Amino acid sequence: MRPRSAGQTLVAVLLLTIGLALAPETASPAHAAVNLVQNPGLETIDAATGFPTCFEKSGYGDNDYTFTVTGASGAHSGSHAVEIGITRLASGDRKTMMLENDCAPAVVPDHQYDLSLWYRTTSPNSVLTMFRHDTTAGWVFWTDLNTLPVSGTYTQASVRTPAVPAGTDRITWGATLYGTGTLATDDYAMTDATVPDPGPDPCVTAPTSPACIGQWTVVEMPSPVRAIHSVLLHDGRVLLIAGSGNDRDAFAAGTFKTTVFDPVNYTYTDVPTPADFFCAGHVQLPDGEVLVMGGNKDYASADGTVGYKGLKTSYIFNPDTMTYTRTNDMIAGHWYPSATEMGNGDVVSLGGLDESAAGTVINERFSAATNTWKGCCDQQTWSFWGLYPAAILLQDGRLFYSGSHVFGVGLSGTGASLYDYDTGTITDVPGLRKKDERDQSMSVLLPPAQDQKVLTIGGGNHTVSPDAHRLTDLIDLAAASPAYVPGPDLPQGVYADGSPQTGDQGKVYVSAVILPDGKVLETGGALHTYREDPVFEASMYDPATNTFDPGLATDPVPRTYHSSAMLLPDGRVLTVGNNPGDGSFDRRISIYSPPYLFRGDRPQITSVASTEWAYGSAQRITTDSAITKASLIRPAAVTHSSDPNQRYVDLPLTVVDGNTVDLNLTGNPDLAPPGWYMLSVVGASGVPSAATWVHISPATAAQQATARVQTFADDLGDAEPAKAKPKKPQKSGVKVAEGYDGCDHTYGEISQCVPWTFPAMARAERCGWLREHGFGPLTVHGRDRHKLDTNKDGVACYRGDLGV
Repeated sequence: MRPRSAGQTLVAVLLLTIGLALAPETASPAHAAVNLVQNPGLETIDAATGFPTCFEKSGYGDNDYTFTVTGASGAHSGSHAVEIGITRLASGDRKTMMLENDCAPAVVPDHQYDLSLWYRTTSPNSVLTMFRHDTTAGWVFWTDLNTLPVSGTYTQASVRTPAVPAGTDRITWGATLYGTGTLATDDYAMTDATVPDPGPDPCVTAPTSPACIGQWTVVEMPSPVRAIHSVLLHDGRVLLIAGSGNDRDAFAAGTFKTTVFDPVNYTYTDVPTPADFFCAGHVQLPDGEVLVMGGNKDYASADGTVGYKGLKTSYIFNPDTMTYTRTNDMIAGHWYPSATEMGNGDVVSLGGLDESAAGTVINERFSAATNTWKGCCDQQTWSFWGLYPAAILLQDGRLFYSGSHVFGVGLSGTGASLYDYDTGTITDVPGLRKKDERDQSMSVLLPPAQDQKVLTIGGGNHTVSPDAHRLTDLIDLAAASPAYVPGPDLPQGVYADGSPQTGDQGKVYVSAVILPDGKVLETGGALHTYREDPVFEASMYDPATNTFDPGLATDPVPRTYHSSAMLLPDGRVLTVGNNPGDGSFDRRISIYSPPYLFRGDRPQITSVASTEWAYGSAQRITTDSAITKASLIRPAAVTHSSDPNQRYVDLPLTVVDGNTVDLNLTGNPDLAPPGWYMLSVVGASGVPSAATWVHISPATAAQQATARVQTFADDLGDAEPAKAKPKKPQKSGVKVAEGYDGCDHTYGEISQCVPWTFPAMARAERCGWLREHGFGPLTVHGRDRHKLDTNKDGVACYRGDLGV
């Protein structure tokens, strides 16, 4: 995360964006409840400070500023308001904040709160800021809220917070000015907007009812193709691609197949298929078309001396015309390539086997602007990423290789890494267990994408161990030095004969599907990577509690090799594929109705003001009943337990009037790459709506640029562990814990980021390391924690400090 410098505060920290709705002067509050803010009208003035009680002057950086307690003429109501003025700003900001003591409103974990204040400002650089008190870590930054638009008269801004994180007992919030101009605030309010109790748990009285475990049905008419690849189109139909379908006879005959399945009417429409897309890569483009790259040039030789060979051809599938159109070729062939959409709509493809059956070491980039592959050879690392390496786009524009892949053992490194395509930097990430037994494990960017947490589930490799394992590993990629930590073990199931799994037996070929209620369905799989012994088991993973809820209804069709699963717009889940070792292929399609479809009426989205959304915008919708949250879910493009583009983007909401709400889309295109998404809302009882399709327009050049952060952390794979938790500075008034963003801001300008934790090296080597990474002399603003200013002249890594 980048430093919160002037002009960067919003775009860099809007990773947990919460939006604002602006109401006219005559608007009434959405909720009539107890105001939790002390001295909300700023009427009581502290005799010692001359400032409203329970509030303080705060801020940091190099700027000229004033805090003024106005009289009645400058207030929204009553006798006082607070006005901040900045006449010169080189860095930093100034804030009116609630004190971090008993004045800070008490909160309850998992509750949501409605915040509002009245403001007027001459500056477009005004924002609300919120901190929370963690009972273990102390006061920590929570999030910046959306911009307060310029207004010459008092206007009310209101917002509903996300659910309060566990371990939080108080929050403090207020208004920030981070540009020149004035900002006045008055009449603060905060009320508990906790959702109603959903009622009794149906699992207590009927633990095997559909409302508790869900329900599966099998489509009577099987697919006409051996569906190796599955893509949800933006009209709700499902693209099923076989190519030759792992059938040598079909390959020899040049019989390549694609069909489109309608999950509402249960019909199929076949599509002419120009090449063998068996084990190709695929991804949705920003306009909703599907890019299909690579595929099968030739099957492996019968004696195993020559492997499968990859195509370098590439096609775009148009859902409207139901046709494939060829693009220019890629640089190299790719069989089993990954495909990840970037924040600007481009696609990066990694890994696979080339035209000679060797591992492809050329990374490819497809330009969304020109619909062409860019060619050779900028930003090449010449590194082999394996087959179907799961590469997930992070909030800072880097890719996270999670360790999920297909085949292969003994790959170098820790099994997981951060990859910056633009700089060619690869940094190992520690902690992934059994890295060589992650064949067709599945990795999921957990809901919400703003949290930047990835769960890697199951996997195996029969050349290392006979059985798949049940390990899961969790990583927080927003941390300064990300590392996997053990997650909960996968629940165990039964085999076809009814015998239970025992010991450490787990699953390979596992599927994981993000649902609109923010949970993840885990289903399908087998004990062995040579496609035998299907496991009948399904569970629900809850990211909020990091637990699996076992015992869901299981798919009656085995789902092993070449199986996939995806969310449908109506909230159901589709599964397809099963290719046992005998070469057969089960073409039946199963449909799962999750428990939420049996738990009462579903809310409905009755109107959407616009289906074309811009980054950083508020989008107004109307529902037929009260809702508690909303999200965008990217449509699936899945094969071989891999869908690195799957993501759930939280849409913080603001109640405007009754059931009319504004949904606030992140300003960061790396959190929600452009394209079509399923918009869903969740009602008070936890039941989600059916989805409405909306389209996120490509970002502006400025939005794309500001999504990037400094990349010092690329070298922190071997970082020293922190010796103590950082403490908040006491003199500067900055309301964040030191090192909160991985940076030590006591050195240099606020826009610079000296790492809080260095890679393992002697202290005397640190100035040299900083020089190598583009840092010059650094002014020391406080404690020289890293001992970089050895001659005590106030400038670190300068003259006598180097090489000592």
